[in-house]
Amino acid sequence: MKATSVFEAGNHRWWIIYDQDEDRVIDSNVYVMESNEQSILLDPGGFEIFPQVFAAMVEVVQPSTLQSAFVSHQDPDIASSLPLWNACNSNIQWHMPKLWEGFIRHYGALDANFVGIPDEGGELVIGGRKLEFIPAHYLHSSANFHVYDPEAKVFFSGDVGAALLPSRHSAWVERRDPDSSKAFDDHIQHAKFFHQRWMPSKEAKNDWISRVSQLDIDFLCPQHGAIYAGENVQRFLSWFDALAVGTAISR
Repeated sequence: MKATSVFEAGNHRWWIIYDQDEDRVIDSNVYVMESNEQSILLDPGGFEIFPQVFAAMVEVVQPSTLQSAFVSHQDPDIASSLPLWNACNSNIQWHMPKLWEGFIRHYGALDANFVGIPDEGGELVIGGRKLEFIPAHYLHSSANFHVYDPEAKVFFSGDVGAALLPSRHSAWVERRDPDSSKAFDDHIQHAKFFHQRWMPSKEAKNDWISRVSQLDIDFLCPQHGAIYAGENVQRFLSWFDALAVGTAISR
């Protein structure tokens, strides 16, 4: 895995840590935001990839700066590495949906500092920068959140926007020319089945699109696949809006 810059303005930085080569597990993107020598880890990943994620992170962020971690929902690819991170730094505050706290404890680290996010969401300040916890319930977990950085215009979208891409893919849907509709059309074919099968509710999808469409987003960053930037953000929202979901029960 390697760390690649997503956003940088002075001491305010975002990185994606992503895997180009691993075929043993579904690839997972881990994100780090740093501001004024404080940092937060977003969806730190599974037990299996912890050594690679940790090695990539220390190339850009010192572990001692980690103040907080965010867990969008309960899946093992999201948070089964939690006890390993807690062993490295027991001062980390773990922000997660309140509904899932008792279930996530099953990964271990019973002494970890859990902070439950209520259903309506909330806010967190890291190094003077405000992050917003945006409700994304039922997409695909019953209690689920995304993270918005209004200053960097970075939106961490969890499983929304995810694509199951071939090995050795870029961190970006199209980095050199974010206005390229062909690049988006090629990419989104790898996202179609994932969204149709894992996203169960049209009502939840519409609620999320209504919320997110009001935000100013330059980078939409999913937990699987590649980042949507520029015009590709709106292309994704329009594509998702038109997509039929919950297809396992519609046959």
